[in-house]
Amino acid sequence: MLDAVCQYDETKPITYSVFKFQKLSDADIEKYRQALLCPACAGKAYYRKASKDGKAACFGSRYHQADCAEFKPFAAKEREEQHAIEVNQLLVDSDAMIIDFSRAPKMTKAKTPSTVTKVLIENETQSNSTATTTSMPADLSTVELLKPELTGPAAVKIEDETSTKKRVATQGLEKVLHSLLRGSDLATSDLWVYTDDKYRWRAKNLFVNFADAEPTENGAPRLYWGTISHTDKERLWLNPAETKDVGIPIDMFASSLISRFGLEERRDFEGAGIILFGKCFWNKAKSRKIIQLWSNDVSRLFISKADDND
Repeated sequence: MLDAVCQYDETKPITYSVFKFQKLSDADIEKYRQALLCPACAGKAYYRKASKDGKAACFGSRYHQADCAEFKPFAAKEREEQHAIEVNQLLVDSDAMIIDFSRAPKMTKAKTPSTVTKVLIENETQSNSTATTTSMPADLSTVELLKPELTGPAAVKIEDETSTKKRVATQGLEKVLHSLLRGSDLATSDLWVYTDDKYRWRAKNLFVNFADAEPTENGAPRLYWGTISHTDKERLWLNPAETKDVGIPIDMFASSLISRFGLEERRDFEGAGIILFGKCFWNKAKSRKIIQLWSNDVSRLFISKADDND
């Protein structure tokens, strides 16, 4: 995208070319970048600054309508569309779904660590090394699941010993995130979703877009998803594009994000899709909502970098 509409002042929207936008002061870019929309379909948009290796600054969107003139079906987008189709079919074919947090992300070509990366790796706390993941069965299969009668919006612990045969699909966070970004019905469905072998949720109560995030009772976790607008210069926080009053602290596992997802530059975060299992709560001043990754375990988070060709 070469243009984007800025609705920072909703009464006076301004259309910026990427060339004009990148000439704004750093302060104005930070102020306006969460108010950008696609000029054709009004989908939430992002701004990516020029990269150190010569990639030009650009606008983009992970929320284009399928018929949007700005939507270009590059390979990454075609894969995301396919993921949405597969998940929608899963909703038809399956009685439940298990989230497999152990599935490793597909990595792009590794980069040589920069000085900043090395410092982050050296400073990351050792406590994160004790994080564990849950082993899950693979793919769509028939497995034994416990069968209590459960109701209510929160996750419910499974204690009934009676079991029954169920058609259960297993999915990693990558496909789940891409399907949500591309408008699958998962976030509004009644499908049972297992986050481990003890707790299950209705999908409509588990998946929460950042725009709808609210502190939960007793800090109960959810799977929060959306896109990243930008990170601060020190890479201590992620700022979602969907809302200005939510922050995601990453200082405890910043180096793991670099090594796991290839997020070497601030630009790599800009426009990226993200899903994480975590809890939402107010900061002390109750001026901003914080979404904290559960146990700071990076296996419970997935980041999908934006396509450079958008």
